Amino acid sequence: MGYEELFPKNDLDGWHANAVKRFASPFVDNFHDRIDVDPIILSHAAVACGYTIRDFYEKPELGIHCVGYISELYDLLPVTHWFFSLPWVTELGITLEYKETLPPIPTGPVWGPEDVEKAEPIAKEDLLKGWTMPLFFNLYDYVAENLPHTLVPISYGFDLVGAASELVGVEEFIMWTFTEPDLAHKLVDTYVETSVNGADALSDKYGMAMLIVGSVLANNDIFADEQVEEFSAKKMGHYVDQCFRRGAGPQIFYHMCGNHETSYKVFRDNLVWSPFTVTHVGYKGSKVFPGELLKEEFQDVSTVMGSVDTKLMINPNPKAVYEQSKEQLLAGRDAKKGYILGNSCECPPYTIPGNMLAMTRAARDFGTYGTW
Repeated sequence: MGYEELFPKNDLDGWHANAVKRFASPFVDNFHDRIDVDPIILSHAAVACGYTIRDFYEKPELGIHCVGYISELYDLLPVTHWFFSLPWVTELGITLEYKETLPPIPTGPVWGPEDVEKAEPIAKEDLLKGWTMPLFFNLYDYVAENLPHTLVPISYGFDLVGAASELVGVEEFIMWTFTEPDLAHKLVDTYVETSVNGADALSDKYGMAMLIVGSVLANNDIFADEQVEEFSAKKMGHYVDQCFRRGAGPQIFYHMCGNHETSYKVFRDNLVWSPFTVTHVGYKGSKVFPGELLKEEFQDVSTVMGSVDTKLMINPNPKAVYEQSKEQLLAGRDAKKGYILGNSCECPPYTIPGNMLAMTRAARDFGTYGTW
Protein backbone atom coordinates (compact mmCIF):
# COMPACT_ATOMS: atom_id res chain seq x y z
CA MET A 1 0.00 0.00 0.00
CA GLY A 2 1.34 3.42 -0.97
CA TYR A 3 1.24 6.39 1.37
CA GLU A 4 -1.37 8.00 -0.88
CA GLU A 5 -3.83 5.34 0.27
CA LEU A 6 -3.58 6.50 3.88
CA PHE A 7 -4.99 9.99 3.29
CA PRO A 8 -8.31 11.28 1.96
CA LYS A 9 -7.91 13.64 -0.97
CA ASN A 10 -7.79 17.37 -0.31
CA ASP A 11 -10.95 19.41 -0.79
CA LEU A 12 -9.96 20.92 -4.13
CA ASP A 13 -13.12 22.89 -4.91
CA GLY A 14 -13.51 24.37 -1.44
CA TRP A 15 -10.47 24.78 0.78
CA HIS A 16 -7.74 24.44 -1.86
CA ALA A 17 -9.32 26.74 -4.45
CA ASN A 18 -9.72 29.44 -1.81
CA ALA A 19 -6.23 28.88 -0.38
CA VAL A 20 -4.67 29.25 -3.85
CA LYS A 21 -6.24 32.70 -4.29
CA ARG A 22 -5.10 33.74 -0.83
CA PHE A 23 -1.58 32.38 -1.45
CA ALA A 24 -1.25 34.35 -4.70
CA SER A 25 -2.70 37.62 -3.46
CA PRO A 26 0.53 39.34 -2.26
CA PHE A 27 2.17 38.74 -5.64
CA VAL A 28 -0.71 39.80 -7.89
CA ASP A 29 -1.92 42.77 -5.82
CA ASN A 30 -5.41 41.32 -5.58
CA PHE A 31 -6.16 40.81 -1.90
CA HIS A 32 -8.29 37.79 -1.14
CA ASP A 33 -9.97 36.54 2.02
CA ARG A 34 -7.28 37.36 4.62
CA ILE A 35 -3.54 37.43 5.15
CA ASP A 36 -1.99 33.98 4.72
CA VAL A 37 -0.52 32.00 7.61
CA ASP A 38 2.67 30.01 7.04
CA PRO A 39 3.98 28.51 10.30
CA ILE A 40 6.72 26.65 8.34
CA ILE A 41 5.20 23.27 9.06
CA LEU A 42 7.56 20.32 8.68
CA SER A 43 7.68 17.38 11.08
CA HIS A 44 4.75 18.76 13.09
CA ALA A 45 2.55 17.58 10.22
CA ALA A 46 3.73 14.00 10.76
CA VAL A 47 3.23 14.22 14.52
CA ALA A 48 -0.27 15.64 14.00
CA CYS A 49 -1.07 12.64 11.77
CA GLY A 50 0.17 10.13 14.35
CA TYR A 51 3.66 9.51 12.97
CA THR A 52 7.07 10.44 14.34
CA ILE A 53 9.63 13.12 13.62
CA ARG A 54 11.91 10.42 12.25
CA ASP A 55 9.12 9.18 9.97
CA PHE A 56 8.88 12.65 8.45
CA TYR A 57 12.54 12.78 7.46
CA GLU A 58 13.18 9.12 6.72
CA LYS A 59 10.06 8.71 4.58
CA PRO A 60 9.77 11.92 2.52
CA GLU A 61 6.68 10.81 0.58
CA LEU A 62 4.85 10.13 3.84
CA GLY A 63 6.07 13.42 5.30
CA ILE A 64 4.88 15.51 2.39
CA HIS A 65 1.48 13.80 2.41
CA CYS A 66 1.18 14.82 6.06
CA VAL A 67 2.05 18.42 5.19
CA GLY A 68 -0.61 18.53 2.48
CA TYR A 69 -3.25 17.03 4.74
CA ILE A 70 -2.53 19.11 7.84
CA SER A 71 -2.36 22.29 5.77
CA GLU A 72 -6.04 21.77 5.00
CA LEU A 73 -6.84 21.10 8.66
CA TYR A 74 -5.25 24.40 9.74
CA ASP A 75 -6.32 26.32 6.59
CA LEU A 76 -2.74 27.14 5.58
CA LEU A 77 -0.80 27.12 2.30
CA PRO A 78 -2.10 25.23 -0.75
CA VAL A 79 1.42 23.96 -1.54
CA THR A 80 3.68 21.39 0.11
CA HIS A 81 7.30 21.55 1.18
CA TRP A 82 9.65 19.02 2.71
CA PHE A 83 13.25 19.74 3.62
CA PHE A 84 16.03 19.51 6.17
CA SER A 85 18.83 21.95 6.96
CA LEU A 86 21.80 20.14 5.39
CA PRO A 87 21.20 19.50 1.69
CA TRP A 88 24.20 18.72 -0.53
CA VAL A 89 26.64 18.04 2.35
CA THR A 90 26.59 14.29 1.74
CA GLU A 91 28.15 14.84 -1.66
CA LEU A 92 30.91 16.82 0.06
CA GLY A 93 31.69 13.93 2.41
CA ILE A 94 29.37 14.31 5.40
CA THR A 95 27.39 11.31 6.65
CA LEU A 96 23.90 12.08 7.92
CA GLU A 97 22.16 10.01 10.59
CA TYR A 98 18.44 9.81 11.25
CA LYS A 99 17.33 10.47 14.83
CA GLU A 100 14.02 9.88 16.57
CA THR A 101 13.45 13.50 17.56
CA LEU A 102 15.64 15.50 15.18
CA PRO A 103 16.17 16.15 11.48
CA PRO A 104 19.11 14.28 9.94
CA ILE A 105 22.32 15.29 11.73
CA PRO A 106 25.99 15.13 10.63
CA THR A 107 28.21 12.57 12.27
CA GLY A 108 31.07 15.04 12.56
CA PRO A 109 33.52 17.23 10.63
CA VAL A 110 35.33 15.57 7.75
CA TRP A 111 37.68 18.28 6.44
CA GLY A 112 40.82 19.97 7.70
CA PRO A 113 42.50 23.12 6.35
CA GLU A 114 44.32 21.20 3.65
CA ASP A 115 41.02 19.71 2.40
CA VAL A 116 39.43 23.13 2.17
CA GLU A 117 42.38 24.54 0.22
CA LYS A 118 41.99 21.91 -2.52
CA ALA A 119 38.19 21.66 -2.40
CA GLU A 120 36.09 22.08 -5.55
CA PRO A 121 32.32 22.42 -5.87
CA ILE A 122 30.47 19.22 -6.79
CA ALA A 123 29.53 19.38 -10.48
CA LYS A 124 25.93 19.07 -11.59
CA GLU A 125 26.62 15.74 -13.27
CA ASP A 126 28.01 14.32 -10.04
CA LEU A 127 25.12 15.67 -7.98
CA LEU A 128 22.76 13.77 -10.24
CA LYS A 129 24.51 10.57 -9.13
CA GLY A 130 24.65 11.57 -5.46
CA TRP A 131 22.20 11.19 -2.57
CA THR A 132 20.41 14.54 -2.29
CA MET A 133 19.35 15.08 -5.88
CA PRO A 134 17.72 11.66 -6.41
CA LEU A 135 15.91 12.16 -3.09
CA PHE A 136 14.40 15.45 -4.33
CA PHE A 137 13.63 14.03 -7.79
CA ASN A 138 11.84 11.02 -6.35
CA LEU A 139 9.87 13.20 -3.95
CA TYR A 140 8.76 15.78 -6.49
CA ASP A 141 7.85 13.09 -9.02
CA TYR A 142 5.75 11.42 -6.33
CA VAL A 143 4.01 14.71 -5.53
CA ALA A 144 3.40 15.36 -9.22
CA GLU A 145 1.62 12.01 -9.44
CA ASN A 146 -0.26 11.95 -6.14
CA LEU A 147 -0.56 15.56 -4.92
CA PRO A 148 -0.18 17.55 -8.14
CA HIS A 149 -2.23 20.48 -6.85
CA THR A 150 0.43 21.09 -4.17
CA LEU A 151 3.61 20.73 -6.25
CA VAL A 152 6.25 23.44 -5.93
CA PRO A 153 9.74 22.11 -6.77
CA ILE A 154 12.13 23.76 -4.32
CA SER A 155 15.91 24.02 -4.31
CA TYR A 156 17.66 24.62 -1.03
CA GLY A 157 20.81 26.49 -0.22
CA PHE A 158 19.16 26.98 3.15
CA ASP A 159 21.88 28.01 5.62
CA LEU A 160 24.90 28.53 3.39
CA VAL A 161 27.22 29.36 6.29
CA GLY A 162 25.90 26.82 8.78
CA ALA A 163 25.90 23.89 6.37
CA ALA A 164 29.41 24.67 5.15
CA SER A 165 30.69 24.95 8.72
CA GLU A 166 29.63 21.36 9.44
CA LEU A 167 32.38 20.18 7.10
CA VAL A 168 35.10 21.44 9.47
CA GLY A 169 33.17 21.86 12.71
CA VAL A 170 31.17 24.92 13.71
CA GLU A 171 33.61 26.14 16.37
CA GLU A 172 36.56 25.74 14.00
CA PHE A 173 34.76 27.69 11.29
CA ILE A 174 33.87 30.54 13.64
CA MET A 175 37.53 30.79 14.65
CA TRP A 176 38.61 30.82 10.99
CA THR A 177 36.40 33.83 10.24
CA PHE A 178 38.75 35.76 12.55
CA THR A 179 42.09 34.01 12.03
CA GLU A 180 41.87 32.48 8.52
CA PRO A 181 39.17 34.46 6.65
CA ASP A 182 40.38 33.33 3.21
CA LEU A 183 39.97 29.70 4.27
CA ALA A 184 36.50 30.44 5.68
CA HIS A 185 35.49 32.08 2.41
CA LYS A 186 36.78 29.14 0.36
CA LEU A 187 34.77 26.74 2.49
CA VAL A 188 31.50 28.66 2.15
CA ASP A 189 32.07 29.32 -1.56
CA THR A 190 32.53 25.61 -2.20
CA TYR A 191 29.18 24.87 -0.60
CA VAL A 192 27.48 27.81 -2.33
CA GLU A 193 28.60 26.74 -5.79
CA THR A 194 27.58 23.15 -5.09
CA SER A 195 24.13 24.41 -4.09
CA VAL A 196 23.92 26.49 -7.28
CA ASN A 197 24.64 23.36 -9.29
CA GLY A 198 21.84 21.62 -7.41
CA ALA A 199 19.38 24.36 -8.35
CA ASP A 200 20.59 24.13 -11.93
CA ALA A 201 19.83 20.40 -12.07
CA LEU A 202 16.39 20.87 -10.53
CA SER A 203 15.49 23.61 -13.00
CA ASP A 204 16.61 21.39 -15.88
CA LYS A 205 13.97 18.85 -14.88
CA TYR A 206 11.12 20.98 -13.56
CA GLY A 207 11.50 24.21 -15.52
CA MET A 208 11.79 26.35 -12.41
CA ALA A 209 12.76 25.77 -8.80
CA MET A 210 11.74 27.95 -5.88
CA LEU A 211 14.77 29.00 -3.82
CA ILE A 212 14.92 28.82 -0.04
CA VAL A 213 18.06 30.31 1.47
CA GLY A 214 18.81 31.88 4.81
CA SER A 215 21.20 33.20 7.39
CA VAL A 216 20.98 31.00 10.47
CA LEU A 217 24.42 30.45 11.98
CA ALA A 218 25.41 33.94 10.81
CA ASN A 219 23.41 36.00 13.29
CA ASN A 220 24.16 38.60 15.96
CA ASP A 221 24.48 36.05 18.76
CA ILE A 222 27.71 34.90 17.07
CA PHE A 223 28.86 37.53 14.58
CA ALA A 224 29.03 41.29 14.23
CA ASP A 225 27.12 42.91 11.39
CA GLU A 226 30.24 43.10 9.22
CA GLN A 227 30.78 39.35 9.40
CA VAL A 228 27.12 38.58 8.76
CA GLU A 229 27.37 40.73 5.65
CA GLU A 230 30.68 39.29 4.48
CA PHE A 231 30.06 35.60 5.09
CA SER A 232 26.29 35.38 4.69
CA ALA A 233 24.40 38.24 3.02
CA LYS A 234 26.80 38.61 0.10
CA LYS A 235 26.94 34.84 -0.37
CA MET A 236 23.15 34.66 -0.39
CA GLY A 237 22.98 37.35 -3.06
CA HIS A 238 25.53 35.52 -5.19
CA TYR A 239 23.70 32.22 -4.75
CA VAL A 240 20.37 33.62 -5.95
CA ASP A 241 21.97 35.54 -8.81
CA GLN A 242 23.69 32.41 -10.08
CA CYS A 243 20.58 30.27 -9.60
CA PHE A 244 18.56 32.75 -11.66
CA ARG A 245 21.16 32.60 -14.41
CA ARG A 246 20.74 28.80 -14.48
CA GLY A 247 16.94 28.95 -14.77
CA ALA A 248 15.90 28.56 -11.12
CA GLY A 249 13.49 30.92 -9.38
CA PRO A 250 11.85 33.40 -9.57
CA GLN A 251 10.27 32.52 -6.21
CA ILE A 252 12.57 33.18 -3.25
CA PHE A 253 12.13 32.72 0.48
CA TYR A 254 14.80 34.52 2.51
CA HIS A 255 14.87 33.13 6.05
CA MET A 256 17.00 35.09 8.52
CA CYS A 257 16.74 32.85 11.56
CA GLY A 258 17.86 33.66 15.08
CA ASN A 259 18.88 37.05 16.46
CA HIS A 260 19.39 39.69 13.77
CA GLU A 261 19.14 42.63 16.16
CA THR A 262 21.24 44.93 13.99
CA SER A 263 22.44 42.66 11.16
CA TYR A 264 19.02 42.86 9.50
CA LYS A 265 20.37 46.09 7.99
CA VAL A 266 22.98 44.30 5.86
CA PHE A 267 20.61 42.21 3.75
CA ARG A 268 18.59 44.66 1.69
CA ASP A 269 21.51 46.01 -0.35
CA ASN A 270 23.18 42.61 -0.81
CA LEU A 271 20.32 40.31 -1.82
CA VAL A 272 18.68 39.76 -5.19
CA TRP A 273 14.98 40.60 -5.37
CA SER A 274 12.25 39.32 -7.64
CA PRO A 275 8.51 40.11 -7.68
CA PHE A 276 7.97 36.74 -5.97
CA THR A 277 10.17 37.20 -2.91
CA VAL A 278 9.26 36.68 0.75
CA THR A 279 11.57 37.98 3.50
CA HIS A 280 11.44 36.62 7.04
CA VAL A 281 13.48 37.68 10.09
CA GLY A 282 13.09 35.67 13.30
CA TYR A 283 14.26 37.68 16.29
CA LYS A 284 15.55 41.06 17.37
CA GLY A 285 17.50 40.24 20.50
CA SER A 286 15.43 37.80 22.55
CA LYS A 287 12.09 39.03 21.19
CA VAL A 288 10.37 38.32 17.91
CA PHE A 289 11.34 40.73 15.17
CA PRO A 290 8.90 43.67 15.24
CA GLY A 291 6.39 43.70 12.41
CA GLU A 292 6.65 47.45 11.97
CA LEU A 293 10.44 47.34 11.56
CA LEU A 294 10.24 44.38 9.19
CA LYS A 295 7.77 46.30 7.05
CA GLU A 296 9.82 49.48 7.12
CA GLU A 297 13.02 47.72 6.05
CA PHE A 298 11.78 45.33 3.36
CA GLN A 299 8.31 46.31 2.10
CA ASP A 300 9.70 48.13 -0.95
CA VAL A 301 11.52 45.03 -2.21
CA SER A 302 9.49 42.00 -1.09
CA THR A 303 6.52 40.51 0.63
CA VAL A 304 7.32 40.31 4.34
CA MET A 305 6.60 37.50 6.78
CA GLY A 306 6.14 38.45 10.41
CA SER A 307 6.78 36.14 13.34
CA VAL A 308 5.05 34.56 16.29
CA ASP A 309 7.59 33.29 18.82
CA THR A 310 8.02 29.53 18.38
CA LYS A 311 8.22 29.15 22.17
CA LEU A 312 4.61 30.27 22.37
CA MET A 313 3.52 27.46 20.05
CA ILE A 314 4.25 24.80 22.70
CA ASN A 315 2.91 26.91 25.56
CA PRO A 316 -0.66 25.90 26.56
CA ASN A 317 -1.90 29.47 26.23
CA PRO A 318 -3.69 30.08 22.92
CA LYS A 319 -4.62 33.60 24.02
CA ALA A 320 -0.93 34.55 24.15
CA VAL A 321 -0.47 33.27 20.59
CA TYR A 322 -3.57 35.14 19.49
CA GLU A 323 -2.42 38.42 21.05
CA GLN A 324 1.07 38.27 19.56
CA SER A 325 -0.41 37.34 16.18
CA LYS A 326 -2.74 40.32 16.44
CA GLU A 327 0.13 42.65 17.35
CA GLN A 328 2.25 41.51 14.41
CA LEU A 329 -0.66 41.60 11.97
CA LEU A 330 -1.65 45.14 12.89
CA ALA A 331 1.95 46.27 12.52
CA GLY A 332 2.61 44.66 9.15
CA ARG A 333 -0.62 43.93 7.34
CA ASP A 334 -0.49 47.05 5.14
CA ALA A 335 3.01 46.32 3.80
CA LYS A 336 3.29 47.52 0.20
CA LYS A 337 4.00 44.10 -1.32
CA GLY A 338 1.90 42.06 1.05
CA TYR A 339 2.29 40.34 4.40
CA ILE A 340 2.31 36.75 5.68
CA LEU A 341 2.07 35.64 9.29
CA GLY A 342 4.50 32.92 10.33
CA ASN A 343 6.54 31.55 13.21
CA SER A 344 10.00 32.84 14.07
CA CYS A 345 11.38 29.52 12.80
CA GLU A 346 10.08 26.05 11.97
CA CYS A 347 6.79 25.12 13.62
CA PRO A 348 7.82 23.05 16.67
CA PRO A 349 7.01 19.35 16.15
CA TYR A 350 4.80 19.23 19.24
CA THR A 351 2.96 22.47 18.57
CA ILE A 352 -0.41 22.58 20.31
CA PRO A 353 -3.25 22.52 17.74
CA GLY A 354 -5.15 25.13 19.74
CA ASN A 355 -2.25 27.52 19.18
CA MET A 356 -2.44 26.98 15.43
CA LEU A 357 -6.11 27.89 15.57
CA ALA A 358 -5.15 31.03 17.50
CA MET A 359 -2.86 32.11 14.63
CA THR A 360 -5.41 31.54 11.87
CA ARG A 361 -8.19 33.02 13.98
CA ALA A 362 -6.13 36.19 14.47
CA ALA A 363 -5.49 36.30 10.72
CA ARG A 364 -9.23 36.16 10.09
CA ASP A 365 -9.91 38.81 12.71
CA PHE A 366 -7.08 41.23 11.91
CA GLY A 367 -5.52 40.07 8.66
CA THR A 368 -7.43 42.44 6.43
CA TYR A 369 -7.31 46.16 5.82
CA GLY A 370 -8.65 48.80 3.49
CA THR A 371 -11.10 47.33 1.01
CA TRP A 372 -10.51 43.63 1.77
